[in-house]
Amino acid sequence: MFEIVTSILSEGPICDDCLGRQFAKCSTNLTNKQRGQAIRIVKAMLDNTPANISEWEDAYGTCWVCGGLFNNLDSLVERCLEQLHDYEFANFLVGTKLTGRLAENEEILWAESKTTTAEPLKSALNRELGKRIELLTGKQAEFSRPDILLIVDLARDKVEIHANPLFLSGRYLKFVRGLPQTKWPCRECGGKGCTKCNLTGKMYPESVQELMGPHVLSASRGQDAIFHGAGREDIDARMLGNGRPFVLEIRSPHKRRVNLQELEQVINSSQKKIAVSHLAFADHETVVNVKNTPLDKVYRLRVIYEHPIHKEKVKEALKRLEGDIEQTTPQRVVHRRADLKRRKKVYSAELEGDEIIIRCEGGLYVKELISGDSDRTTPSLSSLLGVNAKVEELDVLQVGGGL
Repeated sequence: MFEIVTSILSEGPICDDCLGRQFAKCSTNLTNKQRGQAIRIVKAMLDNTPANISEWEDAYGTCWVCGGLFNNLDSLVERCLEQLHDYEFANFLVGTKLTGRLAENEEILWAESKTTTAEPLKSALNRELGKRIELLTGKQAEFSRPDILLIVDLARDKVEIHANPLFLSGRYLKFVRGLPQTKWPCRECGGKGCTKCNLTGKMYPESVQELMGPHVLSASRGQDAIFHGAGREDIDARMLGNGRPFVLEIRSPHKRRVNLQELEQVINSSQKKIAVSHLAFADHETVVNVKNTPLDKVYRLRVIYEHPIHKEKVKEALKRLEGDIEQTTPQRVVHRRADLKRRKKVYSAELEGDEIIIRCEGGLYVKELISGDSDRTTPSLSSLLGVNAKVEELDVLQVGGGL
């Protein structure tokens, strides 16, 4: 070991932190600085030479490996705290970007000394900065999904801050027809703005996402809000009953302690087209669950027929509609979805007054269940009645399950 120490010391002045981290794997419950000091003392004793403590301390300003970084940690921490000042966070993580010179110095040292027990400079810096920030803020470092990521960019002499997204889950109701779930770019101009969209860049003037987004961004002081829904209803359908599950992903939030009850009230009182409920703090896994978990649905349909038909005949056909349904991707959406054949289940189909109530498996195209879509859906109400039928009005009454 002390042959390696001698080789390291012969390269030039080196601070205790950089000396000690070359042997970071040799012992536990010691800091790199303590290891470096112990190594110098033991070597001085073995060599029977005076311990030149002032020279060891001077090496913190002249260390050829780190360039004096470990003597300048407090200054870096102060710059990190300045960045954190405007953010709410429960935990954080520090990362560093080394200059090319620092990375090269480390490679030279390892090549010359042949050490195999070293801790990389980046790891040591991240840990030491993190420990100081923990002490000064009372917040804990978090390695998996921190609220805040601090990047100390030594090459550009700057500290960057990245606030990871804030996730809010809930359910929404949509009381009007002709309102899409998310912003729908104009097909003609792709969102740039043209005469067809009145220079808005949108097919529709507003959406569920846009009706709640500004209020959420105001409460969180976020940069952008990305909408994730548990499927979507057609633009001309209302979403009633228990509402549809969704997650809002708020990019770069400055505030994370949002009053969710107050936020619900603000959104719901701002207009009469949608309402939100059950707002709760969520995480990235919730997004995955919302987008990938199949949820059963209940629909209410108002259907028109090619010519008048007796209700008893409709009831009989609806009873025969219960069970497995084979659907090829509908013609109206095949331009944007894979042309596949799917098997879905209708649990019940009943006539209530002049309306049809369908309880079915998630993913069933209920409009095509009525029309048949040129026999791409079998069986269909049209085929069972022997009469062309189509949905005039559609309401979603229930989206099963929770978040």
